[in-house]
Amino acid sequence: MPVTTASSRIGIDLGGTKIESLLLAADGTPLMSQRMATPRGDYQATLDAVATLARACDARAGHDIPVGVGMPGALSPATGLVKNANSTWLNGRPLLQDLMARLGPRVRVANDANCFTLSEAVDGAAADGDVVFGVILGTGTGGGITVDRRILVGAHAIGGEWGHNPLPWPEA
Repeated sequence: MPVTTASSRIGIDLGGTKIESLLLAADGTPLMSQRMATPRGDYQATLDAVATLARACDARAGHDIPVGVGMPGALSPATGLVKNANSTWLNGRPLLQDLMARLGPRVRVANDANCFTLSEAVDGAAADGDVVFGVILGTGTGGGITVDRRILVGAHAIGGEWGHNPLPWPEA
């Protein structure tokens, strides 16, 4: 039975270990969540998993609604292809275009750490901060920076990234 309005939205966290969807009502109330294992190493199966989760949310909503996907890595501003993803089977792939081919133009894709940081800066633990640095520690690591509640993307779409520093240092 449909439970949402036209202002509802779907958030999908595409991680290295799991993919999780969340259907939100217009007022931000969580209505449905689903999780599945990430099909590691299989790009097409990853696309299918994201589409399956989005369609399950659509079915609950009774119509197609906007989908935001937080993903590891970044979309290259020069090519539109994924780069710097710890989920290496995504690198060099046109993730946004391929998801749009499955789900239509309602899809948006952004770095997962940027999504997290923006959420905390807007209405989370850092809502009073002018500058917020957010850190993700999971299957991979990543970071995002907001200034005045806007993501600092940077020229190469990796403005807040810090997660690929070798520790301990490789030499004295």
